[in-house]
Amino acid sequence: MSKEMLTALDALEAEKGVSKAIVIEALEAALISAYKRHYGQSQNVEVDFDENKGDIHIFAVKEVTDEVMDSQLEISLKDATAINPAYEVGDKIRFEVTPNDFGRIAAQTAKQVILQRVREAERSIIYDEFSAYENDIMQGVVERQDRRYIYVNLGKIEAVLSKQDQIPNEHYQAHDRIKVYVTRVENTSKGPQVFVSRTHPDLLRRLFEQEVPEIYDGTVEIVSIAREAGDRAKVAVRSTDPDIDPVGTCVGPKGQRVQALVNELKGENMDIVEWNEDPAIYIANALNPSEVSDVIFDMENPKVCTVVVPDHQLSLAIGKRGQNARLAAKLTAFKIDIKSESDMEEFYAQLDEDNDVSEVEELEGTEDALLENDSEFSEEEIVSNESDESETES
Repeated sequence: MSKEMLTALDALEAEKGVSKAIVIEALEAALISAYKRHYGQSQNVEVDFDENKGDIHIFAVKEVTDEVMDSQLEISLKDATAINPAYEVGDKIRFEVTPNDFGRIAAQTAKQVILQRVREAERSIIYDEFSAYENDIMQGVVERQDRRYIYVNLGKIEAVLSKQDQIPNEHYQAHDRIKVYVTRVENTSKGPQVFVSRTHPDLLRRLFEQEVPEIYDGTVEIVSIAREAGDRAKVAVRSTDPDIDPVGTCVGPKGQRVQALVNELKGENMDIVEWNEDPAIYIANALNPSEVSDVIFDMENPKVCTVVVPDHQLSLAIGKRGQNARLAAKLTAFKIDIKSESDMEEFYAQLDEDNDVSEVEELEGTEDALLENDSEFSEEEIVSNESDESETES
């Protein structure tokens, strides 16, 4: 070893962030193993690394005892006091056993240790760096793809985009620049692994934060997001400032802000609705662009409601393949049943008819009971009269 090694360790610490002390500690442990392996020695040995000169020395450590059982591990008190009269039983004595050709072995070992530590340090640095981006948005470049993943270069690491995290009907080509949402970062045995998504609802949230300053600073808040990636999304917003229109703020002048998000997500439609603390108003807003005539809540289950819409708005309220109603339900966390006004009129008419029938049946039942009572009373009265007549004749 030489001062060149120390210079290399200093440079490693400066460039890679690998602590010189950690490398030296690992190097000493590796040199002990190398010494025992190459020279067939099993005794206790220690390594001294001279940080000033870069020299390495190997020492065998022996304990002073009255009776020597293992000469590789112990030394007699007589031999110890011959070296230094101050030694006593139980003291440890170090004997240098550095082989003449140990420099070559030390150099090879040092190289392996340094490379290993560099890899570990780089992995640790990358993991720490990208862990900070978890649940955040990043821009990357599509590099390649296979049957399972699309690989996105994020700079220092290659992230993976799985099938379920890809927007349907979105085609990715090499060198395409895309924005992705970092769902999780794992520190595996092969190094850090970053998982990203294009379908996660919070991708939309982060895009709005980038595009709308009022959302970023908290003046406008995104309350809920319901999304069917690549097709349509609904976003409920509210404002902490009564003078600011949350929907207009998100849409932007001539729709520029929301259009930027639509373009980034390859044409995914956006419905931005205003959140309201009144559930009926909130549900009506969520079914935009359909008009809502009434919202009727289930008394037994407060999270279930029936929404009444004009006849000509029924298909619009339900949406293509039920999408509008489905997204509104996800956005509001209500189970929504949509009916037209004519359906509700028929429902109420049928309900009234059923109630009338029930009342008639109840009335008829009452009359029958009265007649039955009258009949029983008459028979008793006849029997009583006949008894009276018989007594009179007697």
